[in-house]
Amino acid sequence: MTTNILEMRSITKTFPGVKALADVTLEVARGEIHAICGENGAGKSTLMKVLSGVYPIGSYDGDIVFENEVVQFKDIRDSEAVGVVIIHQELALSPYLSIAENIFLNNEVKGAFGLIDWNKANLEASKLLARVGLRENPTTKIMDIGVGKQQLVEIAKALSKRVKLLILDEPTAALNDEDSAHLLDLITHLKEQGITSIIISHKLNEIKKIADSVTVIRDGKTIETIAKDDVTEERIIKDMVGRDLEHRYPDHTPHIGEEILRVENWTAHHPQDVTRVTVDNVNLNVRRGEIVGIAGLMGAGRTEFAMSLFGRTYGSRISGKVFKDGKEIKTRTVAEAIDNGLAYATEDRKQYGLNLIDDIKRNISAASLSKLVKLGLVDDNEEFKVANEYRKSMNIKSPTVLAKTGKLSGGNQQKVVLSKWMYSNPDVLILDEPTRGIDVGAKYEIYTIINKLASEGKGIIVISSELPELLGICDRIYALSEGRITGELPIAEANPESLIKLMTMEKPR
Repeated sequence: MTTNILEMRSITKTFPGVKALADVTLEVARGEIHAICGENGAGKSTLMKVLSGVYPIGSYDGDIVFENEVVQFKDIRDSEAVGVVIIHQELALSPYLSIAENIFLNNEVKGAFGLIDWNKANLEASKLLARVGLRENPTTKIMDIGVGKQQLVEIAKALSKRVKLLILDEPTAALNDEDSAHLLDLITHLKEQGITSIIISHKLNEIKKIADSVTVIRDGKTIETIAKDDVTEERIIKDMVGRDLEHRYPDHTPHIGEEILRVENWTAHHPQDVTRVTVDNVNLNVRRGEIVGIAGLMGAGRTEFAMSLFGRTYGSRISGKVFKDGKEIKTRTVAEAIDNGLAYATEDRKQYGLNLIDDIKRNISAASLSKLVKLGLVDDNEEFKVANEYRKSMNIKSPTVLAKTGKLSGGNQQKVVLSKWMYSNPDVLILDEPTRGIDVGAKYEIYTIINKLASEGKGIIVISSELPELLGICDRIYALSEGRITGELPIAEANPESLIKLMTMEKPR
């Protein structure tokens, strides 16, 4: 008979003005992989922060029962002491320390006279790295390894604490397909070693693949827990959004006009290694009302192309020509690109797209402050009015535009990014991974916004790692490999197989 390692009973958590969790119940069986699904802002991460002691006893109502005992965690050290370890979506590693130093941070391997025994620490770190399948020297600095490997270091760190229940919050959100597959295999392997896992993810195909059961949370409430044999993407989506999504992508009838943007022979070199070409003689065009996709594997040069085009925010020795409405334009700076009708919504909204410590109002106006200036000063009343109009029209879930942007869910943050660029009224909008890290309901809203912008005659470029997304919303798709355009397909001729073939085409040697 299967016993529960964890029970969370009637958990209620309130923030000022918001009830984040309302009487949530969760049961996790020992040795299983238990998925938690829900839209952004549904309360998933809040529930896990309650479980791990980030939100301490006394800040919430309800009981946590771990291994048949009611537990009360004052902080994260208390939860780790009994074997509950959380790995947050934003990895908590120091880039300037080595792998071994990160693994044993605040859990140092002591030797004689209470000093750190680095030889023993590195040896123990090597053993832990072997358990997670990471072949790296433990003295390697975190800054010198990729995000996928950093995730494995986090798991190795958890293993060093004799983890019994491992919580992973969106573990594959920033990973490519290969790294994601490796991580999922590792979670399954840990299950075989008796380690229970709770995984929060928006990637329903991954959940269906590895989860033994799925609990869906909506608006801070438990909707249901689904056994593995009964899990379908359609059922999860219905539970998450409270309705059937008959189509993942809204209907789109293109009204394509004249060419609005043309890029010729665009080449950019790596900013540090000027001998390395990252964007190689790219030629593409976009017409008014057209949604054009760019498909490519990680490292293909998609973001490098976009950033080098938009104000040369990436790259060195950049060359090529840009034409808008048939006339050559310059995009040597961000201001120059904006003035010429271009906008770029970055894939990393938290670092480059938003000021998370500022409010929604100021983030929306940031790219177009000149439109709000009167007598040399920004008109605060007009700025508030504009931001509030976008809050309502874009369905940004916040009671006021004075709320800090960093407090919003991922989907709502993305709507703020889009609002910022919509207010700048661009002719061409480049969207780099516009739905990364957001749920299916919010994705549908983003797709609807993209369609609306195209219907207004704007040219849209969408960069995405999800082929179904490109196939679902685009009118035409370019494939990029090793910095080169390897093919172009109208949507009627595009499919995953044809795109992957172009995306993996090697450069002639």
